[in-house]
Amino acid sequence: MTDDVDQHFQKLVDAGRPVGEVIGINNFLIEIKGLQPVSTHSLVIFENGNKGFVQHILETRVTVLNLGSAQFKIGMLAAVGQEELTAKVGKDFIGRVVSVSGDPLDGKGPIAADANWPVFGPAPPIYERELLNTQLETGVTLIDCLFPIVRGQRLAILGDSKSGKSTLATQIAINQRSTDQIVIYVMIAKRRSDIDILLQRLSDSGVMDKTIVVVSTIFDSLVSSYLAPYTACAMAEYLWQVVGQDALLIYDDLTAHAHVYREISLLSGVSPGRDSYPGDIFHAHSSLLERAGKLKKNHKSLTVLPLVLTESGDISSYLPTNIMSITDGQWVLDMEVFRSGLRPAVNVGLSVTRVGAVGQNEHQRWQASQVFKILADYRKAQEFTHFGAEMTLTTQQLLTIGAQINQLFTQIPGETYGLLAEQLMLDSLLSGNVPGSLNINTLKKLANDTAAAAKPGSDYQNLLAAIKSGFGAQGTAS
Repeated sequence: MTDDVDQHFQKLVDAGRPVGEVIGINNFLIEIKGLQPVSTHSLVIFENGNKGFVQHILETRVTVLNLGSAQFKIGMLAAVGQEELTAKVGKDFIGRVVSVSGDPLDGKGPIAADANWPVFGPAPPIYERELLNTQLETGVTLIDCLFPIVRGQRLAILGDSKSGKSTLATQIAINQRSTDQIVIYVMIAKRRSDIDILLQRLSDSGVMDKTIVVVSTIFDSLVSSYLAPYTACAMAEYLWQVVGQDALLIYDDLTAHAHVYREISLLSGVSPGRDSYPGDIFHAHSSLLERAGKLKKNHKSLTVLPLVLTESGDISSYLPTNIMSITDGQWVLDMEVFRSGLRPAVNVGLSVTRVGAVGQNEHQRWQASQVFKILADYRKAQEFTHFGAEMTLTTQQLLTIGAQINQLFTQIPGETYGLLAEQLMLDSLLSGNVPGSLNINTLKKLANDTAAAAKPGSDYQNLLAAIKSGFGAQGTAS
């Protein structure tokens, strides 16, 4: 094994690759003298077989982040292996759980890679993109109605710890079992219990077969956790640009990634900026998120959902505002809404989608406007109830339909609906065809069954009538 390593390193030297000498070792940070000319993110091969990549190029030395586990010593030689760091990618990664280096973690045997793809690749230029126009079905009624997302959009999920960010992302991933999209879910510096919960949910829902899960735990090195989202993006880009497959990429979460990057930068001696984050933290995330979009050449898209932690619900802090300025909207999860019992706990006043409405038809936009108006009036009516005054019939009706809409919008993990079922449910409520005493769960079941049995080209009004006629058969138990 040692002879193979020596021969490989010698080939690089004989090929005239730049060579340098190790002059400093600080855990995973390796200082190298020489190694010029070299560019940032170049792959470096050490004579002991370890690999690393260039993080900083200084006047007299180069800082390399070590990816291996072998021991170092001062005076060891290093050579430039490739001009850029690459990741193993391919169709066989679908349905697997892998590490940041692409090694399988699910015990299902080795994975044959189709190619290598740049980890820090550039975003597609504007002239290679096309306008977004296809709604992405999340299966979450509140989101699909009020804050829709289109394929190719970048939309952030913000919220406090334990407000349901990962649960919402998992719901959206689960709903892709009924679409043609591949899901790439990356967990950054997570606890093993969180990883197990995600894998269990994906397996139980039957969507694991079309999902790639890239895992980085809190026990992995900082370098692995730093590379995790970039490696996942490389896998998604290959499926999107080469295979021609629509993909949904979920970063869980970019706050943990920012913390890891801050630690690496501080250890590297980079001057700290606001909140001790390095000055290029915005570039680190923008270069990652801007790689999403839709291509002209194959009309396929890569959609990105970054999760971001907000401390005490403060979405105006440094990291959340950074991500919000890069993305095309955000779903804000609020602990007050969470405590009120609404799931997902989306704050309707703070959430926004800047692109998603283009994927909706005219009727969906009408539904959204009606629901927004009803929810606003509902909140005002709730304030009046605190005074104990006698309510008018109109106010009582408003309180009833507002409560019904909130109950309709409440979904447990794994509970998802198609766009047709969601529209049928909303129209049934907005048209007043639903008795005030009807159990909303009954309406959900009726709409789901009706949508599932509907044939292409079915008359929409007939479907609504079928739901109305089902009220008597199902009963109106509250």
